[in-house]
Amino acid sequence: MSPEDVLAVGRHALEITLLLAAPPLLVALAVGLLVGIFQAATQINEMTLSFIPKLIAVALSVLVAGPWMLKLIVAYMRELYEGIPGMLG
Repeated sequence: MSPEDVLAVGRHALEITLLLAAPPLLVALAVGLLVGIFQAATQINEMTLSFIPKLIAVALSVLVAGPWMLKLIVAYMRELYEGIPGMLG
């Protein structure tokens, strides 16, 4: 296996990781921003106020995007397993 092949596999793994992490992280970012705006507008300075909405929103995003995420990781793993003979020889 050449160094270029190793880099290609690593790059693809990082791309898949970013795609899998993006939906929950973006939802947490958006909910955190909305809660922060709400806290600034109402002058509520409770640090734990944003935790529960973020937790619920991230759980919902995983439920909604879960089938797509599962299909993506299964396709990636299948591609890796099918490529093992080519990597060895």
